[in-house]
Amino acid sequence: MLSTLKILWNSLKMALQELRVNKLRTFLSLLGITIGIFCIIAVLTVTNSMEASIKNDLKTLGTNVVYLQKWPWDGGDGQWWRYINRPEPKYDEMKAIKEKVGAADAVTYLFASNNRKLEFGVDYMENVELLAVTMDLEKMQSVEIAAGRYFSPSELMTGSNVIVLGANIWEGLFFTPEAAIGKIVRMAGRNCKVVGALKKKGESMLGGVVNDNTVIMPYLFARTIIDERRFADPFYMIKARPDVAVGQLKDDLTGAMRAIHRLKPTQENDFALNEITTVQNNLESVFGAINTGGWFIAIFALIVGGFGIANIMFVTVKERTNIIGLKKAIGARPGIILLEFLLESIMLCVIGGGLGLLLVFTGTLIAGHMFSSFVIALSSGNIILGLSISVIVGVLAGFIPAFSASRLDPVVAIRSN
Repeated sequence: MLSTLKILWNSLKMALQELRVNKLRTFLSLLGITIGIFCIIAVLTVTNSMEASIKNDLKTLGTNVVYLQKWPWDGGDGQWWRYINRPEPKYDEMKAIKEKVGAADAVTYLFASNNRKLEFGVDYMENVELLAVTMDLEKMQSVEIAAGRYFSPSELMTGSNVIVLGANIWEGLFFTPEAAIGKIVRMAGRNCKVVGALKKKGESMLGGVVNDNTVIMPYLFARTIIDERRFADPFYMIKARPDVAVGQLKDDLTGAMRAIHRLKPTQENDFALNEITTVQNNLESVFGAINTGGWFIAIFALIVGGFGIANIMFVTVKERTNIIGLKKAIGARPGIILLEFLLESIMLCVIGGGLGLLLVFTGTLIAGHMFSSFVIALSSGNIILGLSISVIVGVLAGFIPAFSASRLDPVVAIRSN
């Protein structure tokens, strides 16, 4: 056993020495493995990071929430003419929805209007998103207060001229959330009192209903400023009770809305019930296609790299034929010779794969400084996958040269030039 380990150790040292001597040949041989591992691990790292970020965003949007809107999220197969004449959801329908949908735990009506201007004295901010809300938004969305408070029920029901500022808004106008509380600002020429400031959420790939550029105000006050039927896209958010499945909630909503809109049995729905799983399923198919493309490119690169490793191993066997003969003459078994060259092939592929992983890690560091919407990280699982693929390629590429070396006749090998 000890002699076998010595033979393998000496073989590895000899392999490393040849790597140093034949740098260009080794580099060209390892290039395919490096590119292949880089392709697949880079694609998996980016898609895994994006998927984790998006799934986290989806959780904040509410997995048990149904969005009652005019347009379906899946695009309706491009048949826009089927939806263009649908009525917009109306605020007056809220009471009927609450009465008819027993599976609902909370119902809120809201609309968003972009590119608004918010003024404070001579200072102002443009491209502000106005979000008009009714009761229960905080039950469905993350509304974390950094200073001040959220709206009281009476403010929402009476349409008081109060607002809550997103983080980018109070940073731009007041620098600190505490400084914003109690100030009077102007939106569309109307005075509004700041009662709350939201914690910073950071950039999100999906955005969400509430974000750092949002100014939230009661719906009954917002509709005196903006006509949501012309300048916004109003919708309902309905949250299912804890003991009710989303599918049951959608069934109840379908029946309730058909009754509210007085649709005949032969008429199709004139509303859309959207849920987060629709987005999630679409994203999973997109990520699956991206991963398949990455694997496709990587397989070709690994095949080229494998031939390169096989070629260098055949050359190595040819150069060491005399040494192989001497080892077999002093008692080295064919299995040891086979294992010796297999380990050398595996080591070459692992070095190439390691370089590919290093390139991916460097890319994640660069991307981390360039993008802040989501964190790109090289996971331990992807590192293990990259090294495992390298080992497999090393075994496949080195087996035939190693097998041919193990089958050499010691007398013929010693006498070869």
